[in-house]
Amino acid sequence: MKYILSVLIIFSFIATSLGQGSMPETFFNGKSIVMVSNDPGAKPNMSWKALADSLHSAIVEAGGDPVGYFELEQVAISEAVQADYAQAFSSRLVKNIIFITRQKNATSIHVAPFTENTQIIPSTALYGVSGSDFQAASEQFAALGKTNKSKNLLVIDVPEFPSISQSESTSSQKFLLSNPLNLEVFKLGIPIEGSSAETGLLSYFRYDMYGKSQATILAEQEAQKAGIEQILKAEYPYDIEWLTEAKTDQELIQDRVQFLLVKVEARESDMMKSMGVAVPEGDAANRTVVKYYIKLIVRNELYIGPEWDADPDWRVALRNFLKNLKK
Repeated sequence: MKYILSVLIIFSFIATSLGQGSMPETFFNGKSIVMVSNDPGAKPNMSWKALADSLHSAIVEAGGDPVGYFELEQVAISEAVQADYAQAFSSRLVKNIIFITRQKNATSIHVAPFTENTQIIPSTALYGVSGSDFQAASEQFAALGKTNKSKNLLVIDVPEFPSISQSESTSSQKFLLSNPLNLEVFKLGIPIEGSSAETGLLSYFRYDMYGKSQATILAEQEAQKAGIEQILKAEYPYDIEWLTEAKTDQELIQDRVQFLLVKVEARESDMMKSMGVAVPEGDAANRTVVKYYIKLIVRNELYIGPEWDADPDWRVALRNFLKNLKK
């Protein structure tokens, strides 16, 4: 895994207009997975599955073969979960990834070739259309079928919402409800948020992230780095290293960086389930939270700590996690 020089490189392909990329040829001759990110505050109110149902016919009319729909936020929970989905997509011979991003004032549809690795898409420079609402975006996308001949036959009439099987999922076996040893011996690497291409690219198409300007992203990033430094000084007594240049795992290990601090943000119930933690009954775990964990590079082990410490405020979540490291 490589860590990219800065968020400027990760988002170097981001532009203000859609359609900057070209439509993958495989869209008209290959299976597609659709990832849906739906703003719950958009009107009319509808679930992400209802949104998928409303746009399925447009994707088919455009010439696509959508074989499965997933909520984007569930796929991009963490690097480990994303790897599981990538493996499942590869086994099903998927060729394309389609993003549906519904916000309060616009809906966008993008198409990417599937990379067949954990990154899932090659960049954020994708072919796309956008409309003021999901009906407008649907009409624009369906119009592709009038000028392009599709080789996709026998496509499904209604959207399907598959889940990856237990044999395809290994993430719950990797997460450990304990603290790592030897933190005082080796450095803790801290990637600048957005510098990891494995999860950063998918997150760009989340309804709460899509369309942010580069200046906004950089400002948020600088503010968060300053906040992290303040918390680390108070709660973490060992050596750290900011990951601001491209390095392989082996290069990190040679620099005595054997641990990585990883931040994930998602619906709490989804996150707990993916990490092998019992989900409480009721609606208490439906909030969006931030969770930190430590990855031991040499053994690919993910330590989430002895106590569940996620919180909607990333500052509280980080402070809780670092305090729990002392237990």
